[in-house]
Amino acid sequence: MENTLETTVDIRVTGYGHPDAQRLSAEVQEEYVRRYGDPDLTQMHPDDFEPPAGLFLIAYLGGEPVACGGWRAKKADPHGLRDGDAELKRMFVAPAARGRGLARAVLRRLEETAAEAGRVRVVLETGTEQPEAIALYTSTGYGPIQKFGIYRDHPQSVCLGKELPAGEAPAP
Repeated sequence: MENTLETTVDIRVTGYGHPDAQRLSAEVQEEYVRRYGDPDLTQMHPDDFEPPAGLFLIAYLGGEPVACGGWRAKKADPHGLRDGDAELKRMFVAPAARGRGLARAVLRRLEETAAEAGRVRVVLETGTEQPEAIALYTSTGYGPIQKFGIYRDHPQSVCLGKELPAGEAPAP
């Protein structure tokens, strides 16, 4: 049987400043307010997601933007981040499009592009009120890491990371 996800979803690099990215980001902020009582206050700037320092993409289903996510390069800091880290941000699937494997497809593409850009580990922060996100990440090889970011001291904060495969060694 043919995988209908592969034939119906178009994942495009758009940048975080794209109107569709801003619309989906506003939806994810509404989701945070429903689950936690407040939006995510992490500083986000479109330039953080411009190659080679980052990337932001959107999944379109039938021409409609239904999922998004991005990564931005991070440098070592006192809270466990390392040079070569790529931080995932704004992973989201619109409620009407959930259950179709879109989050997994977006995550896979983000990991691929981060590795292609020379990133060595993907890190993220999520929360205890997002059990489906935690399940997705742990099912794809993410494990607990030292908490980082502005919510590192918050009891609902969950930080996860995954080493990316090393690039192919150049031929001798």
